[in-house]
Amino acid sequence: MTTQHSTRPPGTADAGALGPPPPSAPPSGGLAGLARGLVRLKAPVFLIIAVVSLAAALLGAGAADDLSSGGYTASGSESARAEQILTERFGAGSPNMVLLVKGDKPVTDAEAAKDGLKFTERVGSLDGVGYATSFWTSQDPALRSEDGRSGLVLVRLSGDESEATHRAGELTAELTGEQGRFTVTATGRAVINDALEKQSEEDLTKAELIGAPLTLIILLVAFGSLVASLLPLLVGVVSVVCTLAVLRLLATFTDVSLFAMNVTTALGFGLAVDYSLFIVTRYREELERGREVLEAVTESLRTAGRTVLFSALTVVLSLAALLVFPMMFLRSLAYAGIAVVSLAALTSLIILPPVLAVIGRRIDRLDVFARWRRKPSEGADTAQGMWHWLATRVMRRPVATGGAVAVLLIALALPFAHARFGLTDDRILPQGAPAQAAAESIRTDFAGAGTDPVTVVLPKLPADGREAALAGYLAELSRTEGTVRVDGPLGSWAEGRQIAPAGPASAALADPKGVWLSVVSDTNPNSEAGERHTERVRAVDAPAEALVGGEAAALVDTKEALQDRIPYAGAIIALSMLILLFLFTGSVVVPIQALILNTLSLTASFGAMVYVFQDGHLKWLVGDFITTGQLEVTVPVLMFCVAFGLSMDYTVFLLSRIREEYLATGDNTRAVVFGIDHTGRLITAAALVVATVLGALATSELSLLKLLGAGLALAVLVDATLVRGILVPAVMKLCGRANWWAPGPLRRLHAKVGLRDG
Repeated sequence: MTTQHSTRPPGTADAGALGPPPPSAPPSGGLAGLARGLVRLKAPVFLIIAVVSLAAALLGAGAADDLSSGGYTASGSESARAEQILTERFGAGSPNMVLLVKGDKPVTDAEAAKDGLKFTERVGSLDGVGYATSFWTSQDPALRSEDGRSGLVLVRLSGDESEATHRAGELTAELTGEQGRFTVTATGRAVINDALEKQSEEDLTKAELIGAPLTLIILLVAFGSLVASLLPLLVGVVSVVCTLAVLRLLATFTDVSLFAMNVTTALGFGLAVDYSLFIVTRYREELERGREVLEAVTESLRTAGRTVLFSALTVVLSLAALLVFPMMFLRSLAYAGIAVVSLAALTSLIILPPVLAVIGRRIDRLDVFARWRRKPSEGADTAQGMWHWLATRVMRRPVATGGAVAVLLIALALPFAHARFGLTDDRILPQGAPAQAAAESIRTDFAGAGTDPVTVVLPKLPADGREAALAGYLAELSRTEGTVRVDGPLGSWAEGRQIAPAGPASAALADPKGVWLSVVSDTNPNSEAGERHTERVRAVDAPAEALVGGEAAALVDTKEALQDRIPYAGAIIALSMLILLFLFTGSVVVPIQALILNTLSLTASFGAMVYVFQDGHLKWLVGDFITTGQLEVTVPVLMFCVAFGLSMDYTVFLLSRIREEYLATGDNTRAVVFGIDHTGRLITAAALVVATVLGALATSELSLLKLLGAGLALAVLVDATLVRGILVPAVMKLCGRANWWAPGPLRRLHAKVGLRDG
């Protein structure tokens, strides 16, 4: 990498747009000053790093216990308000634990009925159980299997989602297995969440065992030297240790998704290794140019370190867009991701200067690939590597090569046109897992079991004519298409008429101010049919304010919330990236190019999401999982923000070298070839590291982590190869010197506030 150039003659480039070339000697302040200070105080710095790492390891050891399941639905929505009122006022709501009870006799047999009633009463008397109802207490035929030998016990666990999940784990161990004449299995949201927590911890360990060795191999190939390869790995390990501590601290202030541990530790490790890779590479190049050790360290931090900070900022701003969404899953990943990316940058900037100063020129010790490794060139004209060859040929035919790749990427995105979205359910678990198998049995053996009915809450009913108004509303609800039965404090209704009078359990559906109703449907709540049924229920005129909840309503509200907030998230990403890249380059053209090309880099991932994970093609590439015919509704948003930030991360590294050469020569073509040649190998290695670490998530037994891991890995690889290697040089060749254009007022603004290497 070249840091010293002859100053270009006046007029060879738009001088006002880009400002003066960088100084040939590192200044004493800024990052260079930080590097000198860290080297001078290296002994106390090492001590502080060791103490902080040890404290972080101790603090982060129990992070998984403080993380939360769920959080995929929109907070503050109608369905969320309905659920809150059900919990706070009625101690009720949709059952979050379902016990599948199988016997050797029909459930209507006298002895079986007696034992079933006792079992239900036992469950209802346990601590943490809000209510328990079953076929034996309600005689509801929907809670009896079609062969008559199985019955369901619907349980509502008290407390918030985390408390219910914890209690579900305890009750599952106590209530499942052989229970007298019955064999009992458990499922339901709380039980599934408990299974997710346990499985995600196992998957995290497996991903780390796969990712770390593969990362070391990639670094060995990139550096050759074992010493140089171990440095980024060291920074990555420290970053992960601190990441776990950060997650635990965040969990004391806000709910944090359990998947944050898997995603952010992988992201933090990958970026910490990447940032260290860039700094160590620059350090080696400065040594080979004849600089002394201290001078090489300060120059590396001044140049590559500055780019690391700027790149981390682009990822942080991209993740910040997730904060506009009212889903805990997305918001917690934003909080955790922002903290972790910042941590990855800081650890690389703080740890590496004193470590490099101690290692000095021994950085190339144990260079196992010395005879094959190409030495960095002193100028752009002498570099003749693969990336130089590719960039040169692309720029000879930019329309043909760039156009072909653009068409290919757009074609890969086409499957996303028929994407269908839902919420996570038991099928996120591996096939055959106890909670998944029980849920599958219920879907297969029970007709319209109503384990997750639509709930309608009327918080305040008028006192006058209350009973008549409520009876009319119950009758009207029971007539809606897709409704099997409506249960309320006045009894049960079906097809517009009362089919059962109020019983002992009906009293729990009312309080002095209001009531709640259970609308049992024959539709799958996590489907388009379930959404339409919810909309029909909401369209029925109610005698007072009516809040419709349940899983189907949560899906409707979550989709609406995403649609409403996506424009704001897009605006945050677009405006922040345009402003930052303008400050970085002084151009208004290059930032627009970056936005378009980075979006194109995501097309293959979005198409693959549907083609593989929704439609079930090529499943063997990521391991078996249950195909549901839909995608978790929040995942595309999460994947876009994370992948876009990573793509912009590499954009900054590439543009920093292109800009550096253009400032020195004023030759756009030469600068682009120089930048791609001198970063191609480095960005490829960095992308392989991140793709490997994130791709290791695809080994998870949980389909959601498989989807995130495979999708993000594919996005990073496409960006590092097709986009950086072909689309960028093609577009920048077509634009020529216009790449660096900005209107006069913006040029003057950049001259005052633009980012400089000094």
